[in-house]
Amino acid sequence: MPASSVRFAAAARTLGRAARRRGLQVPGFRSPPRLRDADRSLRRSASGSATVSVRLKGRPWAAVLADMIEGVVAANGLVGPTADAARTALWAAVEREGVGPAMVEAEPRWPRAVRSEGAERSSPARPLRERHFPARLPGEASAGPRPSAGRLRSVPAADVA
Repeated sequence: MPASSVRFAAAARTLGRAARRRGLQVPGFRSPPRLRDADRSLRRSASGSATVSVRLKGRPWAAVLADMIEGVVAANGLVGPTADAARTALWAAVEREGVGPAMVEAEPRWPRAVRSEGAERSSPARPLRERHFPARLPGEASAGPRPSAGRLRSVPAADVA
């Protein structure tokens, strides 16, 4: 599943909370990296803060998450067993919060079509890309067609006040 800026922001918030709980410095996250050919980069400022830049476009979400987690580990200078423990905790946090790759892949399918009364369907039901709603809301009068939201309709001159 491709990466998106909305998922990137959610993952950055989740990783920030998890890093703070472990007593780690939380780097800033941005996309894309300033280096043209890099998929990720780490930039340190004179004040000691760090910024992790990750390319989203054309990359799988799992690769983007891995780069974000490695960025937190690198920004804190972790190595060895300490780095492994931090990686494990950060991966667990993104999985628990529902922004991990396993959660993204398990998205529900599109809803099936709503059949109108008496309508027979010869082909099997298949997932739709948009939701179908009934023509009228319950309790709504049935005099004339209901105008669609956002569409212009013509009104007889006698009805205009």
